[in-house]
Amino acid sequence: MISIINYDGKRFVSVSNSANGEVSSATYFEYQQDETILSASYQGGDIVKGTLIGVVKEDSSLEFRYNHINTNNELRGGVCQSTPEILPDGRIRLHERWTWSDGEDREGTSVIEEVK
Repeated sequence: MISIINYDGKRFVSVSNSANGEVSSATYFEYQQDETILSASYQGGDIVKGTLIGVVKEDSSLEFRYNHINTNNELRGGVCQSTPEILPDGRIRLHERWTWSDGEDREGTSVIEEVK
């Protein structure tokens, strides 16, 4: 039986993103977890300040909503589903499928990895 991943206190950085995304390798995420409730703050690159809130599912996947202010002073947001992968060195890699709540070119994918 696989135990549920605890994301509390973990720090992640973006390693890839769709062209229509705003997160980059300069964007860092700080995760907090209280039971099955997940939250995070993120910033860096084109992101001035961002937050997310969601849930950790029984299979350790994540479902959350995100909002941020970018360097153009625009409020952006959407929904995301993340699937974890445990890397050989024990770090977590999250494969993300997201959808903007605003604008054109709405869907994309990204990958973020735990920073030790």
